Amino acid sequence: MKRCAWAQSPAMIEYHDREWGVPVHDDRVLFEFVTLEGAQAGLSWETILNKRGAYRRAFAGFDPAKVARFTAPRQRRLMQDAGIVRNRLKINSTITNARAFLDVQREFGSFDRFLWDFAGGRPIVSRGGRPPARTALSDALSKELKRRGFRYVGTTICYAFLQAVGVVNDHASGCFRRKAS
Repeated sequence: MKRCAWAQSPAMIEYHDREWGVPVHDDRVLFEFVTLEGAQAGLSWETILNKRGAYRRAFAGFDPAKVARFTAPRQRRLMQDAGIVRNRLKINSTITNARAFLDVQREFGSFDRFLWDFAGGRPIVSRGGRPPARTALSDALSKELKRRGFRYVGTTICYAFLQAVGVVNDHASGCFRRKAS
């Protein structure tokens, strides 16, 4: 079975085969990916993927309403949690992003609707070559998220997010998931 070249380890193969590039419409999962993609900045995706269970425990199952209420003592405890990336700015941004996420939900009815409107409501299928680090779409999403108070949402992070949640289908031309996504 042919897959994208980056899917090499068992964890990455499982992620590739089951999740990456599959359109997501669940707001909790979208918040999870906004958080994890931001946490990945400067690190490998495999590192974050291996910490995903700890992130789910640490951040209340990625329930943005719960995360938005995290207090300073809770943030200090997170800084001691070896299961996640113990970066104060990334931890604080998750809480800030939860609050901004809730604001988007209130305005649009769901984060899903807000996000998918950027792509006209349907996945964008790439040409199948080497994926770019950013696009006009990721630039626009990044700019809008920042305007709304999100942090750790630069254009490269936004492009990885768009790929992960299936707004953009960047599976390689010969990859079995290209047509299935």
